[in-house]
Amino acid sequence: MTNISSLVEAVSDVARIAGGVANQYFGKALDVDTKFDGSPVTIADRAAESAARDWITHRFPDDDVLGEEMGSIEHGGSRCWIVDPIDGTKSYVRGVPLWGTLVAVAEGDQVVASAAYFPALGEMLCAGAGHGCWWNGARSRVSSVAELSAATVLTTDERFAAAPAREAAWLRLARSAALSRSWGDCYGYLLVATGRAEAMLDGALAPWDAAAVCLAVSEAGGVFTNWCGQLTAFGGSGVATNASLARQVRALLDEDDDASSGN
Repeated sequence: MTNISSLVEAVSDVARIAGGVANQYFGKALDVDTKFDGSPVTIADRAAESAARDWITHRFPDDDVLGEEMGSIEHGGSRCWIVDPIDGTKSYVRGVPLWGTLVAVAEGDQVVASAAYFPALGEMLCAGAGHGCWWNGARSRVSSVAELSAATVLTTDERFAAAPAREAAWLRLARSAALSRSWGDCYGYLLVATGRAEAMLDGALAPWDAAAVCLAVSEAGGVFTNWCGQLTAFGGSGVATNASLARQVRALLDEDDDASSGN
């Protein structure tokens, strides 16, 4: 039987270790390489993921590992660790502190434990399936805002370059809200899970982008789906809201004929 509390402690340890490695390079001049998908990567990403993998494989040698920078280690087990060493590398290389290290454990298609560590801000968000969400050691909850006209809504990039057909839906949401900002990447999901924003949208997300924040938002009392409304961290996109606004946000997204195409 899975010990969720132990896994939450473990993912938090990994996130702190890997995030600490990344933070050693933060604010320094780094060479930036471009990956096949056009996204940036640095020595800090690779060193942080290497530290995470070393920790995981030493303590959980039979578990699979999936990382953004170094691919997968597969043992055929039912449990997989999912690592994003620096979520928000574009911000990171520009000296913006709104980046995080994400670590999650999934059993099949269910995320059971996760941690999102923000070393430059000193914030830790961790969650366990059925055990709640915790922000810097205190129980975390989404907001109770129930009107879009009073809501803060967020996205990583309002141009939706990875999914341009979804830009119109975002604009509808942004125009309906009290405040819209592009405090993006994992930091936006942290804000939803801690009640400081009401919605965070991304038109395209990889598993390592979504797994940790999906569980955090859900365990904080919110709703995390992909763009088509499926309750999954593995649907290729992300829509996170507090519970009160989930239906209103979904209705705005569904107005767009293109919203139902793809993930």
